[in-house]
Amino acid sequence: MANAAGSRSAPLRVLVDMDGVLADFEGGLLRAYRLRYPGEPHVELAARRGFSVRQQYCDVREDLGAKIASIYESPGFFLDLEPVPGAIEAMKEMSNMDNIEVFICTSPLRQYKHCVQEKYLWVEKHLGLKFVERIIMTRDKTLVAADLLFDDKEVIEGLECYPSWEHILFSCYHNQHVVLLPPHRRLQSWADDWKAIVEHKRTK
Repeated sequence: MANAAGSRSAPLRVLVDMDGVLADFEGGLLRAYRLRYPGEPHVELAARRGFSVRQQYCDVREDLGAKIASIYESPGFFLDLEPVPGAIEAMKEMSNMDNIEVFICTSPLRQYKHCVQEKYLWVEKHLGLKFVERIIMTRDKTLVAADLLFDDKEVIEGLECYPSWEHILFSCYHNQHVVLLPPHRRLQSWADDWKAIVEHKRTK
């Protein structure tokens, strides 16, 4: 909350999703799928629609859903993902800004055997141990108190109908077609003016 002088009495708390926002989940998934199943139909990135890639592949052919899932459930998949362009630099810069607390807020797969550990290892590899200490892993992000959440999922639901954070939709292949109505906001990429979003939130 801002005081009369326009400065916040508490740090601005920012949550940043991992898959699709920090790590290139969609690009890595398509490359790995085409290598493992070169003769099978695939969905080009520009044609991705909807958050669930498994559902879209099921719509192409029912058995393809299990095949695409076998990729992201495989050991090494999450660890080998490339960073989203500009993500590492933005996270480091944001974490060094005055009066801001930055956390990585990510959901594990239901088949969590490999992904949980690999998400931690990915963060250590690309962002260092400082950010490992700032990982929040949960299936329900609505329960996490913050001011902003950068996330590529169009609708984030959970036990809290009115989460404390403002959801900033991070543009990804599967949500490019989604039309946002005010006051909802979108960040097109990390090359976009994310600082303006942060500074605007500071003054509210």
